Amino acid sequence: MIDNRFAPYGALGLRVALGLMFIAHAYLKLVIFTPAGFAGFLGQVGLPAVLAWPIILAELLGGLAILTGFYGRYVSILLLPVLLGALMVHAPNGWVFNAPNGGWEYPAFLALAALAHGLIGDGGLALKPARLSWNGATASA
Repeated sequence: MIDNRFAPYGALGLRVALGLMFIAHAYLKLVIFTPAGFAGFLGQVGLPAVLAWPIILAELLGGLAILTGFYGRYVSILLLPVLLGALMVHAPNGWVFNAPNGGWEYPAFLALAALAHGLIGDGGLALKPARLSWNGATASA
């Protein structure tokens, strides 16, 4: 059962946490790892280094959109390939994310959180909540 009185605030909490996580990861890649260092990492794991800037920008701009609720549920769904890519990169490292090169549970959790946000909606205080239409019926939030 969904408690309709508090569900918008639960969705808001999920949205804020997810948006801040994407922004923090973009910041990490920009300031700590540096774009060149992140590009080198991508090359080491067999991905094209040219993906570094698109990933950083997707995390930064996507995180801002999710945080503010500017079509956030759509953005969460659009960012799933980034999270699933991270999951595939970290999967061989084992379960715990503090394992050498990071484990897979954190990217898996974030992918599920992004999917949940996409399904639940933007919740309270969203700038431009996204609405889904199913067979003519509109679902909001």
